[in-house]
Amino acid sequence: MRNIVLQMMTTLNGRLDDPLAWMGTVVDEQYRAIDRLYAGYDTVLVGRTTYEEMVGYWPGALKDEAGGETNRVMAGRMHDYRKIVFSRTEEQAISRWHNAERAVVPDDALSRYLTDLKAEPGRDIHLSGGASLAQTVIGLGLVDRYHFFVYPVVSPGEPWFARLRDKNELQLIGSEHYDNGVVGLHYATVRDAKSARPKSFSELIA
Repeated sequence: MRNIVLQMMTTLNGRLDDPLAWMGTVVDEQYRAIDRLYAGYDTVLVGRTTYEEMVGYWPGALKDEAGGETNRVMAGRMHDYRKIVFSRTEEQAISRWHNAERAVVPDDALSRYLTDLKAEPGRDIHLSGGASLAQTVIGLGLVDRYHFFVYPVVSPGEPWFARLRDKNELQLIGSEHYDNGVVGLHYATVRDAKSARPKSFSELIA
């Protein structure tokens, strides 16, 4: 069974929206750690609006010499991933991109859809934006692992866990800090934690 993994930048108080309002620098070591985590995925779950933002950046980054080697490697991963784009109606078309597909799934069918997806062979599944999709999947209790890169700032905005129905116990299985003050935190849900021994974040992404 594959894991659904939420991997995101966030604030100390768990803000998920408008990263330009609060996110600082991404140092090279942190960027490389993010890329190594990306190597564990082969599928991305993304909302339509966030998908269009990705289409506006990653295809061009694939050939951008000024962006650096790590950025081009990440762009290549984004190109190759299976990208499942969620929209609520058939009328919401999406831009064309390699391995991208649209999924029109009613909210009451989303749990079964994602459970079936996790049962398919392959690597782990990255739960990306937007806010509504991430909050919904978290609220359904279907996220197995969390990778947070926590910036040393508090900021008003939309929180990750606004749609939780009940307490969700997690176990810390890795951590690391970076020169820009960001702390990387890796959690597994308690149901998944037995297979994840505690380790340093460096071990986790090695």
